[in-house]
Order: sequence, then structure tokens, then C-alpha cells
Amino acid sequence: MVLTDTHTHIYSESFEEDQIEMMQRAIDRGVQRFFVPAIDSTYTEAMFAIEKRFPEHVFLMAGLHPTHVKENYLDELAQVKKALMSRNGSDEGAKFYAVGEIGIDLYWDTSFLKQQQEGFREQIRMAKEFGLPIVIHCRDAFDEVFEILEEEKSEALRGIFHCFTGTLEHAKQAIDLNLKLGIGGVVTFKNGKIDKFLNQIDLKHLVLETDAPYLAPVPYRGKRNESSYLVEVADRLSDIYQLSIKEIAKQTTLNSKEIFGI
Repeated sequence: MVLTDTHTHIYSESFEEDQIEMMQRAIDRGVQRFFVPAIDSTYTEAMFAIEKRFPEHVFLMAGLHPTHVKENYLDELAQVKKALMSRNGSDEGAKFYAVGEIGIDLYWDTSFLKQQQEGFREQIRMAKEFGLPIVIHCRDAFDEVFEILEEEKSEALRGIFHCFTGTLEHAKQAIDLNLKLGIGGVVTFKNGKIDKFLNQIDLKHLVLETDAPYLAPVPYRGKRNESSYLVEVADRLSDIYQLSIKEIAKQTTLNSKEIFGI
């Protein structure tokens, strides 16, 4: 059984004391593929270090997280572009496999909305330029995110709506834009809501994720999340779809290959 964690911050400071052990726990439970989103340039070295430690398992993204869009966001966007040109501009060496995580977050701070919108739009265009998928962060901003996605939609646009917590209508809108839905620990929560309608969505539109170290699934809710807990997410989908966990793993990994091309 091969499970794919399409969104995990394994370079986080939360794993400083036991990063290697945490990775091994996940691998031992069948999590073989770890797709790692960027936050900003201050984390680049840590991302490269975990990639070097686990080159057969770790696949990096480039991008500027919306909550890190601040006064210096243009400099950060320039570094994202430079990184993509450096790694993806030739046929040799390691690559970035997506532009993410990018999007709009109005939960913590609304004062940089205009800059977040500009950064989101610009990074979508970078993804198109380099033929990469996007990985979207959306919090309290469905209207704002979909407005830009509709403006930028094209055959080249594909990706993942990370940590999907929207309605069935939001889900259908995302799927129509050639996006998979990233399903993580929220699906195990009593108040998570998405478990009430997921069985109305074909499994081919879903990928699994943890968003570690955040949003740990039941029975670990409130504790540090890690990629080994992806099994709990898969197990919940097994109940929802009335399929074996092996079938959930197989289909969602195939879906991840369709998005990331590896």
C-alpha cells in the first residue's frame, strides 16, 4: 500500500527534535510520497535539507504563503520566480513539483488583501509558465479565491484546493476548475461538515493530506500532527466510500500522480 501526503510541512520547527523518526514512522505506515509546500524564503534551507535526507520520498514546492505576504512581498515573489528558473529551467537536477501554497487568507489579517490578491494571481501565472500545478490555501476567502481562479482559468490550470473545508457547491466549482480537493484531518472531526457530502463526489477528485504539524485527525486532535496520521484520514474515507483502505490509497495516489506528474 502506497499513501501520498500531498501537503505536509515536514521541515517545520515542530519536528526539530525528531524529524528523522517522524519520517520513518510515516514510511513504516505506507506513506511513501511527501509533497512539501513552501511558506517563504526563510524556510528554503530547511526544505532543501529534508529533500536531501529523503530524496526518494520528498518532493518540494515553491511559493509564498498568503499569511506571509507582507511589505516585502514583491521581493519574496521575485525569489519564487528565481527559484523556479533555477530548478525548473533545465532538464537536470532536482525540480519543484508545484507552486504552493498560495492563495488568500483573511482569517488572521485583512490589511494585505490587495497584496495577497496580486501575489496569488502572479504565482498562478508562474505555474502556467513552468507547466506546474498550484496548491491553494483558502481561509475565510472563498469568494476572493474563486474570483481570481475564474479570471485565470485555462487548460493549463490544474492543482489542489488544499485543506478543503467548503460546501458541496464550492467543491463542484473547484472540480470544474480542474482542481483536486485536499482532504485531511478535518474529515475526521465531528463538526468538520465535509464528511456529510463527500460521498457525492467521485473519489477521483480527491487527494489525501495531513498539513502536518497542523490539524491532526481524530484521535490525535489537538496534538502535533505528523504524516503517519495520514492513515487515519484514509481510514475515514474508507468508511465514507465503503471501500478498503488499500483502494483509497491506490486511487488517491493515482490522483496525486495526475496532478504532480510523478
